[in-house]
Amino acid sequence: MVTQSQSLRDRQVASLEKILNLNHTSPETSTAQHDLPAANGLIPKATPILNSEGDPIWKVLVFDNLGRDVISSVLRVNDLRAWGVTIHLNLSATRHPIPDVPVLYLVEPTSANLALISQDLSKNLYSEAYINFLSSIPRPLMEDFAAQIADTGTAESISQVFDQYLNFIVAEPDLFSLGLGKETYWTLNSANAKDEEIDTVVDKIVSGLFSVVVTMGAIPIIRCPRGGAAEMIAAKLDRKLRDHILNSKDNLFSGRGQRSAPTAVTPSSRPVLVIVDRNVDLIPMLSHSWTYQSLVHDVLKMHLNRITIETPIDEENLAKGRTRKAYDLTSNDFFWSRNAGIPFPQVAEDIDTELTKYKDDANEITRKTGASSLEDLQTDNPNTSAQHLKAAITLLPELRERKATLDMHMNIATALLKGIKDRQLDNFFQIEENITKQTRAQMLELLNDSSKGSEPLDKLRLFIIWFLSTEQDLSRADMERFEEALRKAGADTAALTYVKRVREITRMTMMTSAPNQPAPATAGGDLFKGFSSISNRLTDRLASGALGTNFENLISGVKNFLPANRDITITKIVESLMDPTSASSSAIAKTEDYLYFDPRSANARGTMPAPSQARHQQSSGIPGALGSIGPGTGASFGQRRQGFSEAVVFTVGGGSMDEYGNLQDWAKRTSAASGSAAGTSRRRVVYGSTEILNAEDFVIGELARLGREDR
Repeated sequence: MVTQSQSLRDRQVASLEKILNLNHTSPETSTAQHDLPAANGLIPKATPILNSEGDPIWKVLVFDNLGRDVISSVLRVNDLRAWGVTIHLNLSATRHPIPDVPVLYLVEPTSANLALISQDLSKNLYSEAYINFLSSIPRPLMEDFAAQIADTGTAESISQVFDQYLNFIVAEPDLFSLGLGKETYWTLNSANAKDEEIDTVVDKIVSGLFSVVVTMGAIPIIRCPRGGAAEMIAAKLDRKLRDHILNSKDNLFSGRGQRSAPTAVTPSSRPVLVIVDRNVDLIPMLSHSWTYQSLVHDVLKMHLNRITIETPIDEENLAKGRTRKAYDLTSNDFFWSRNAGIPFPQVAEDIDTELTKYKDDANEITRKTGASSLEDLQTDNPNTSAQHLKAAITLLPELRERKATLDMHMNIATALLKGIKDRQLDNFFQIEENITKQTRAQMLELLNDSSKGSEPLDKLRLFIIWFLSTEQDLSRADMERFEEALRKAGADTAALTYVKRVREITRMTMMTSAPNQPAPATAGGDLFKGFSSISNRLTDRLASGALGTNFENLISGVKNFLPANRDITITKIVESLMDPTSASSSAIAKTEDYLYFDPRSANARGTMPAPSQARHQQSSGIPGALGSIGPGTGASFGQRRQGFSEAVVFTVGGGSMDEYGNLQDWAKRTSAASGSAAGTSRRRVVYGSTEILNAEDFVIGELARLGREDR
């Protein structure tokens, strides 16, 4: 059941911890294959191996770039230290011998990586090697590696070799990417990309999705539109899963941590994997969002949960200049975990509430202990009772950690507010909320207005969204006027050449909707009341420092409104496949011809398309098909109306924080509406893509490049 299983992040962390523990499973958790934890779909927690002195076995961790990204997105240095990792190094970096310490490799199975590992072994850099591949190593590569080891006579130095199926990056509990870089969309849509390049990208996507499926522990039903890269990936993944089940006596879906056998056989209790091409809807890749997480991703360029911002060296003396600080935003951060998907005005109020709560808790401790502040808390104060002092010392670490977290989010909020005001992002967001109501004259006036925002890319994004959404027909003269206005604003219009080509396809596959509930009225007067009270109500640092004054200046003129509760195209597609009884007729019509693959079934299989069919998705006018390449596997009426409580949604060619947030909102909203609080399974949607991109990377790196090729 979904309610009993761990999140994708939990399962990946458990797998990584087992690797750090030299793939050792404690005796008490390694008894029966289908014991209670495994039957519930839970991976047992590993226990650190101890040496004769009762300490963890110390080791060196060596990874390649993908291994680094996989680990750094879910574990921190302190976590590695707890599992006995004394030092972590990149495989390609210059490394010195540490002969008495074992080494743990976490790398992709490539010929270059294997050659470097072989060199390490021949140089005796470490005592023994535990080699873990992020994905399954191909047999030819394994044979080459074995030949290298035999030639150097270093076989005795290798203790373990494992395929780990972890070649994906988990940013949030239900968000992952395959880390394939910022050119996947270009590769799959460019006439200049070779068939070999397309095939390589598709194989990497299939390998990554196979690893996600293995980690989640249940074989899914696969649904995808006909044609294009989505069908190719679905067909190859179906064949890979089918071959693995048929040809492996001890397959990856029958061991510990996987769903129990009865659950895995029943289609409705298995997850559904929805694979769609990016061209089904380009708007989420371009839109200006108003949620905390999306703003951080757009304005502060978050990557692998890390951001870098500038903060004053001395908040009371801004003349001393500014310094750059790096912050990690993970699900372990209580404030981020609770507010990541919340509209920014509500986040402002929650910072206010949390800082007030912190100040009250700190005052309570200082009142009981007689100290003037937490910093002045002394253990030798004769006026402090032992009981109060013990309670204060117990609470002090938690209070300081909470204060550090809130200070971090205050700095992030300050940077966001500055970006919002400089670029007038609140205005762009408000226009996009009602984009279909904008006329040609209004759009042209906005593009020509030099006072509307400081970033030309924002105007280009807004125009593309309007161009893809509007029902109005534009003449060549109209387009020339719009392009001229954008060029005068300083925008590079190369992307428009490609966008014009895909407009008809995206208009046929996009599904817009009216808000499910009225948006709260816009507040007037003193807006962002949460932020406006921070500077004079809470900590001394904010009340008297320059940051307080700066905050007041920043918030003035920024609109305090909440976004409409609106389901975007990808959410409507998922709803029509997960809950067809509640989906709109238009959404069901768009997904009616989606292909159906069941790797456990002898019948629900499809034909394997050629690599070249993944490109030119826009050549066909069939909604959702984008290429129409062969019969595929049509779903029966019963299969089309089959419901699911768990889904993995994967976009080929780039993912958006907007889509992730919208899907999570839908899952929570519909779970509550269906009465999951009464004990039924809640819906869960895991969202993933080849890479999570911000709008700048997608427009400049992908759309503009494709546009230049079309000129």
